[in-house]
Amino acid sequence: MIDINSIPLTVRNINEILEKAGFEAYLVGGCVRDLMLGKTPKDWDFTTTAHPAQIQALFPDSFCNNEYGTVGVKNELETDERLKVVEVTPYRSESGYSDARRPDNVTFGVTLEEDLARRDFTVNAIAFRITDQKIVDLYGGIEDLKAKRLKAVGIPDERFAEDALRMMRAVRLAAELDFVIDAETMAGIVRNAPQLKKIAIERVATEFIRLIDSSAPMQGIIFLQKLDLLEYILPELLEGISCEQGGIHDFDVFEHNLRTLQAAADKGHSTEIRLAGLLHDVGKPATRRTGGKNKLYTFFGHEVVGAKMTKKILERLKMPRETIERVEGLVRWHMFFSDPDEITLAAVRRTIVRIGKGQIENLLNLRVCDRIGTGRPKEQPFRFRKYKAMVDEALRDPISVKLLKINGDKVMEMSGEKPGKKLGYILHALLEEVLIEPGKNTEKYLETRVLELLKLPEDELLSLAEAGKEKQAEEEAAALKNIAREHKVG
Repeated sequence: MIDINSIPLTVRNINEILEKAGFEAYLVGGCVRDLMLGKTPKDWDFTTTAHPAQIQALFPDSFCNNEYGTVGVKNELETDERLKVVEVTPYRSESGYSDARRPDNVTFGVTLEEDLARRDFTVNAIAFRITDQKIVDLYGGIEDLKAKRLKAVGIPDERFAEDALRMMRAVRLAAELDFVIDAETMAGIVRNAPQLKKIAIERVATEFIRLIDSSAPMQGIIFLQKLDLLEYILPELLEGISCEQGGIHDFDVFEHNLRTLQAAADKGHSTEIRLAGLLHDVGKPATRRTGGKNKLYTFFGHEVVGAKMTKKILERLKMPRETIERVEGLVRWHMFFSDPDEITLAAVRRTIVRIGKGQIENLLNLRVCDRIGTGRPKEQPFRFRKYKAMVDEALRDPISVKLLKINGDKVMEMSGEKPGKKLGYILHALLEEVLIEPGKNTEKYLETRVLELLKLPEDELLSLAEAGKEKQAEEEAAALKNIAREHKVG
């Protein structure tokens, strides 16, 4: 079931060193699961009869910095980041989990069978020996892989009592792998959900972000809600359940937020856009009012309230400051879109200043996902395409004398001229030449040309300047026409 050639040489070399020294060695955990699914493992893990000191003696360029005996074997020459450190851990058993996260006691020197018994899910409790390609599957992991099912090893309550974060991991893996969760395992999660409060929020956030970054985050969030975990991670989302919206929206606030998130995932957008999609309407339940012009409900100011809530949520999850600021900004300005027949180019520019040039594309992408999340079939109607054209127009540098590799100050320095008509004539004459032959826009050429233009009579200089202005107007009109054509609005 596993193609031995899919295992990198670096991993096989580590296996060979362990076995030549007389130790048993098996690949175990997620790497075996991924190999059986035909996926490329994100990391590689061995379990072995060797103790930490014995492992480090075999691999001098290694480190062991935890009480579980895990040794990180360094492979500095590797270009693949997934192979730069391969973890090798002794067979071990664990007991006592007073903090619902870490074992109070760890015992080395146990059997492979005992080691596999402490694993979280059956699909992660399969061991594979490279030398003879022996597979050890004591808990039906292969059958569960075929059924695309996630099932706890042994008694679910015991596994979750050992490590409450495993409940989050179950949901995240189900979303990543497109698996279902076994009924008994789900029941165990519901019974143990309150234990999640004991887990450091940073660890919870790590699993949550991995869920957000999966291909099926909407399904993952639904799992979190159905299994009573969401209230310990992001309770603010729950307020959107049964909060109807009316108008163009086919779904309540909760489902709309989830569908917007899923649209972002389907398009392969960044974590920040996905988070903004999930949280963009989080302020709606608090701002909903009955009535309004042709509307059943209004949500005035929900983007302002939502931005403040988003900041608090992400701070609580200990997200990086830059991420918090960027997601907060996207939520705050996600309502930028209005009727392009009424909005001015100045208003568009103000939006760009507020959100930042680097974020405007993300804001536009969020808007597309927001529309998809309403249940509307057309993601980019004419009005939205026209707005994108306005954004492109606002972002582009206008065709003007500012494009020249020489400025008015330099011309005045060379000529002794004071600000006035003649200075303007010279600059526009230069622009006309550069628009015809862009290669002339060099400091050296323009300085030489200034000295030549200064010798011309003012009426001839005026004629050249007027030609430059006409050319500028033509180029400007052509540029705007191209923008309109690209967005199919002109």
